[in-house]
This record gives sequence, C-alpha cells and structure tokens, in this order.
Amino acid sequence: MRYQIIYDGNCNLCSSLVQVLAKLDQGQRFTYSPMQDRGALAQWGISSEDCELGMILIDTADPQKRWQGSEAAEEIGRLLPGGEGLIQVYREIPGLKTLGDRLYEQIRDHRYEWFGQRETLYMCSLDSQCTHLNSKSRQAK
Repeated sequence: MRYQIIYDGNCNLCSSLVQVLAKLDQGQRFTYSPMQDRGALAQWGISSEDCELGMILIDTADPQKRWQGSEAAEEIGRLLPGGEGLIQVYREIPGLKTLGDRLYEQIRDHRYEWFGQRETLYMCSLDSQCTHLNSKSRQAK
C-alpha cells in the first residue's frame, strides 16, 4: 500500500521532516510532492486553498481516503513500524489529542517565522532522491 504526502516544500521544518521520513521509509510506503507543485495538486484534485490547512496524506489505492493536518501526521506515525501502538496510546490519553491538534495548528500557522522559509523548493521523488530547486526551476512548473 502506498501513500502520497503533500507537504510545504518551502518550509524548513516540513522539508526536514520529509528528509527523515524518506530515510526511515526508504520508498516502502510513501511518495512525496510539495504543495508548490501545481501538477501534483491537480492530479489529486487539491487546490492551493486546500493546502492552507496543512499537510495532506492520500491513500493512493483509494484516493478518496485522505487525512489532513494533525490527522495526517497521526496517520503517518501509525503507518511507520511500531507506530500503531504509540498513536493508539496518544489518542487514548485524555486531552492529549486536543493538545496535539492545537499544537499542529500553531506550528502550521507560524512555521516560517519559527523555523524559516527555504530559498529553494525542496522536492523528494518516488525513489527518495531529494533535491532543491531554485526559483527559476519552480517558475517552470
């Protein structure tokens, strides 16, 4: 089963997390597209406005199955080896999920000021080869 992760390729935190995830996963479960890739967004029927609510996880076998924001982060964690039990505990502790949801929203809304904005777009392909595209390359998309 494969999943597509739509992330902010201009966000330092988001790009760093995709790098770590790509190394952990080694192309087994996840593929990646930055929110700035209009072609990828169109392929999945996602608008730029949709992306304002945070990262998106899509089940590529059933594209109607989607998670966004903190729900996407939880589902990604659940899909990682050993993650299902951790996410179950996280969801069962009273108030922790609500706190996590609010924390995600704060990070999402302040990510550039807290973690910085990249000068180059970060992209990670199917085979986990990750690259940086300068602004001229980005304009071509």
